[in-house]
Amino acid sequence: MAKRKTRKKKGVSWKDILTLKDERARKITGSVFILLSIYLTIAFISYLFTWQIDQDKVLKFQWHLLLEDYMEVQNWLGRLGAIISNVFFYWGFGIASFLFVGLFFKLGVEIFRNNKLKSYLFELQHILAAIFFLSIFFEFVFQDSAFSWGGAFGESATAWMSNFIGEIGLFLLLLFALVASIIWLFNPNFQEFEFQFDTGNMKIPGMTLFQRTGSILGRQAKRENEDTSFDTVATDDIDNEEQEPADPFGNENFFPKSNLKLDIGNDEIELEELDIKTDDVKQTSGTTTELEISESEDLVHKDSDIAQVSEEDESASPSQKLTPYDPLSELSDFKMPVTEYLESYSDHKVEIDREELESNKDQIIATLRHYNIEITKIRATIGPTVTLYEIIPAPGVRISKIKGLEDDIALSLSALGIRIIAPIPGKGTIGIEVPNKKRQIVSLKEVLESDRFKQAKMDLPIGLGKTINNEVFVADLAKMPHLLIAGATGQGKSVGINTVLMSLLYKKHPSEVKLVLIDPKKVELPIYNELNKHYLSFLPEQPEPIVTETSKVIYTLNSLCIEMDNRYNLLKKARCRNIKEYNEKYKARKLNPENGHAFMPYIILVIDEFADLIMTAGKEIEMPIGRLAQLARAVGIHLIIATQRPSVKIITGLIKANFPARIAFRVTSNVDSRTILDCGGAEQLIGRGDMLLSVGSDIIRLQCAFVDTPEVEKVVDHINQQRGFAEPYYLPEYSGEDGAGGGNKIRWADLDDMFEEAARLVVQNQHGSTSMLQRRLQLGYNRAGRIMDQLESAGIVGAAEGSKPREVMVMSDMELSQIIDNLRDNSL
Repeated sequence: MAKRKTRKKKGVSWKDILTLKDERARKITGSVFILLSIYLTIAFISYLFTWQIDQDKVLKFQWHLLLEDYMEVQNWLGRLGAIISNVFFYWGFGIASFLFVGLFFKLGVEIFRNNKLKSYLFELQHILAAIFFLSIFFEFVFQDSAFSWGGAFGESATAWMSNFIGEIGLFLLLLFALVASIIWLFNPNFQEFEFQFDTGNMKIPGMTLFQRTGSILGRQAKRENEDTSFDTVATDDIDNEEQEPADPFGNENFFPKSNLKLDIGNDEIELEELDIKTDDVKQTSGTTTELEISESEDLVHKDSDIAQVSEEDESASPSQKLTPYDPLSELSDFKMPVTEYLESYSDHKVEIDREELESNKDQIIATLRHYNIEITKIRATIGPTVTLYEIIPAPGVRISKIKGLEDDIALSLSALGIRIIAPIPGKGTIGIEVPNKKRQIVSLKEVLESDRFKQAKMDLPIGLGKTINNEVFVADLAKMPHLLIAGATGQGKSVGINTVLMSLLYKKHPSEVKLVLIDPKKVELPIYNELNKHYLSFLPEQPEPIVTETSKVIYTLNSLCIEMDNRYNLLKKARCRNIKEYNEKYKARKLNPENGHAFMPYIILVIDEFADLIMTAGKEIEMPIGRLAQLARAVGIHLIIATQRPSVKIITGLIKANFPARIAFRVTSNVDSRTILDCGGAEQLIGRGDMLLSVGSDIIRLQCAFVDTPEVEKVVDHINQQRGFAEPYYLPEYSGEDGAGGGNKIRWADLDDMFEEAARLVVQNQHGSTSMLQRRLQLGYNRAGRIMDQLESAGIVGAAEGSKPREVMVMSDMELSQIIDNLRDNSL
């Protein structure tokens, strides 16, 4: 029985609608995209005129506000138009968002006409690439404008690329992208721009001397010898200036077969100066002519003068005539101090105690075995203060388990200050540092007489002491570039400062280094007062070279900032990047002293008790110290700061970021150790010069070299008895008018309601920019700009520096609270 065929009723499925196979669905979808492009066009154009008024409102937008009626906007398409425009322009791609109009319109037309979308995808790539490029381009060109030309994408991309390749590099990249796009899209024919030279006109650039000479001589010979005929070139062609001559670049028969002799001393001489006489043109045969060009007497004389001057210039340049400048010449008879002024402390040298080594070794092994920790090898390295026992644990032993036995090992050895290094960097071992029962004094004389210090090829070598391997340790202060010294009272900070200063006095000439010494305690550094005409630098009319009063400290630090700025200006004029390049140029006589250039000595700022200055002056000390720490190293100004209270209020984040080299003497707690070194260990030191030096990520244990006061006095007397400079190296004068804050110039009642919240946001993030206030506080550009101006008037942020974020002048919330309280009190 045959099956009955049933005909299904033809209908439209959702699949056809979603895949746009249905003609009606396709036309409706195309119309939606076309109308969307028209809608965006109206909204975008309206945004250009109303963004300043609507931005404050739409930035606080939440989706439920679409249903509320209280938010009134000026956009021609209402709240939705204002919100969509802000999304595309402010949070998107800026003025490049207009390309989305063309993108949607083109897509709608393609769908409406049922065209294949494969060709549209190719155009889509170009449109998206243009959106990205124009967003970055407009933001780069108009980055200082209040209007968001590039949007959030352009701002972020420009900031990242400027930081990565620099603004010049970004400009070159954008230029390359623009040229490459033009070439790719239009493929211009550059052959059409080829220059065509007219060889008949001898004044056209591009013709060589030989071609110009031949053209002149050919016409001159024709005029002087009308009856002379040439086999290869007709005289009519040569004489006729309107007719184009043969190509001198490729036609060998342009001139007749002749023996052309050119004897010209300088190729740059103009041809009009040649004196060609009729007697010089001689008929040698019926078909050929020999031309002999003779130079006039004036021309020969001129050439000889030019040749003579050029020979003198080549033989002796100005830099070769002058001998290199010697900065030591002014005090050429200065004699460096001798090490006989220093004590050797040979009586305090301790011999190796074998019994102590064996006893400590057995105790360490027994303690580890008590906790079921086996080791395969142990080795001892004896230092002046501590002995390092390196152990290699058995396979399967966890390092953290050994690290946790620090107190147990110290108990078994009856020793103070056990320090475990697990593991030792660069070695496959674990280190246990055990203090020696009998300590050895490391004398500064021993350090300065070592070959490592004498042969040090460093700009500012300082001999700090000896390592745990009993080797002399010498560091370069110029590469640190600043040094932070911290530790409890009586643990060796002042001795460490004297060691650094004495190293510089023994190694550097007075013309190469200057010292700015600040001592609030008034008893540690005045011993160097007598070096005022040799090594010290201070303000004019200062009663004593060593600064001890807080008010003078503020003036000195700000004066150093002025000196720093002056040096940077000189480096800019000399086109040098650092003081080393500048001094080499000056020594080579490449810089003119009449233009303000002079040899720059290194300046070392030493502050013995930094915590006291912060407690008494606070912000007035932090600001110049922060500037010097960030900028001064390139111009040869280096800082050495010592404090006995290593708290986060004293050693702030700004100081720690710019002081990568830190010395920690013994402290009382692990918290203080982490404040200085960002890690523990300083609380395990045994005092009296035992220290940890942190340079980057490396931590080195040293025994600081010891120098006593009588030794320093002998060296200072030796220097003082010699002839010094005519006058000290004075710092620039500082009036103090620029140091006054602006907190009292504004009233609290005139400030914005969100001023305090914005101030705390800026101080907490240490980043002062209007865009951050806009995004974090959801403010418009105008209001955020007004708040930023108020923050500047209050002294919380610095002045505007173009597109860069403003410098935050307040470092802590406590200091900000004081400023806000003062503003409120002054408004009452």
